[in-house]
Amino acid sequence: MKDLLLAWYSQNKRPLPWRETTDPYAILVSEVMLQQTQVDRVIPRWHAWLERWPTVEALAAASPGDVIVQWQGLGYNRRAVSLHRAAQHVAAHGWPDDLTELPGVGPYTEAAVGNFAFGRDVLPIDTNVRRVQERTGELFDGSCAQALFDLGATICLARIPRCGECPLAAECPSRGRRYEPLRKQSKFEGSFRQRRALALRAVAAGEQPSDGDALVSLARDGLVVLQDGAATLPS
Repeated sequence: MKDLLLAWYSQNKRPLPWRETTDPYAILVSEVMLQQTQVDRVIPRWHAWLERWPTVEALAAASPGDVIVQWQGLGYNRRAVSLHRAAQHVAAHGWPDDLTELPGVGPYTEAAVGNFAFGRDVLPIDTNVRRVQERTGELFDGSCAQALFDLGATICLARIPRCGECPLAAECPSRGRRYEPLRKQSKFEGSFRQRRALALRAVAAGEQPSDGDALVSLARDGLVVLQDGAATLPS
């Protein structure tokens, strides 16, 4: 199956900009941005981020407030704080062998950066990779990571896979199966997540939102500073 997968990928791979570099900082930025955010939204933001902070040292020297403002619109703003802290760690100590020592870096991100930046033969397993492996019954190695991402994102879809276009279909025991809808994430509209986002956006604009619960939650995550009843971005 591996040879079939890689042959398909060579003809069908998505032209994603972070695939053109082995810079661990640029790859880390892409992986953090891609968490729970669509690829099409990430591409322009990734370019803008690297234009503003082209190196890990440049990001480390930025203020947390500037980082949070630059992150606006990507959602899950704690990711920005963790990425900034990770950059500060790397700027001070270099890239650790165990990348999970960096703030916000879990096993998946460690595997992705380890593979794409440092050439380690490790397979980063996200939902797409897991789905393909479970359906085919095949355990792929690290050289198949990008191909599995693309196959899972475009062909081996969650509910109705496009088996007629899949290069692995002839050997896949799940060919032709349909699946129940996966549980969807809770609605953003009207949620506490939305209240947090609105409050943070207001603080970034120099306003003082009245949503005290949201501000307390943001302060707990290091996204705002509360002092004498006023909220500001961290400096």
